[in-house]
Amino acid sequence: MIKVQNIVRHFRTITEHKILVMESCFQVGLYWQGLLHDLSKYGLEEFWSGVYYYQGNRSPHAAAREIHGFSKAWLHHKGRNKHHFEYWIDYTNKKEEGLVGHKMPLRYVIEMVMDRIAASKVYKGSEYTDRSPLEYYEREKDYILMHPDTRVLLEKLLSLLAEKGEKKTFACIRRLLKKGKY
Repeated sequence: MIKVQNIVRHFRTITEHKILVMESCFQVGLYWQGLLHDLSKYGLEEFWSGVYYYQGNRSPHAAAREIHGFSKAWLHHKGRNKHHFEYWIDYTNKKEEGLVGHKMPLRYVIEMVMDRIAASKVYKGSEYTDRSPLEYYEREKDYILMHPDTRVLLEKLLSLLAEKGEKKTFACIRRLLKKGKY
């Protein structure tokens, strides 16, 4: 059953997240990505699922998975948003290799970092520290399929954030983006 207050709460949650990602992307020069980040969350497929499974302290996709074994809204979301490593999972020309993580373009890895920072800030609230995104990643890293180069860069940036903070991490990101490659 959809609760009316969950419509407002979910809208606030996704909008707060989007604004945080946008501000971070703007700080490193990714203006277009900041503006377009997660717009699919406002579409019918994702929005109403988010309202229905809203809990406020974690992604509604987790609740959907507990009930159905998968989240239809998540499958929709990750298939349209290139800042998710799952978007880059596909077969290679060698079918015997099965599914593999393909190397993400630099700008999407950076957006993924900003996404993880914003999600941690939204869901952890006052308990957020610059270590929070790394801690979340470390809990899941053994279970995710990601290109080795993408993984190394993600881990480097999340570790830098945990050790040196946002200001130094964003400065490093701006240098990487200026260079244009990992």
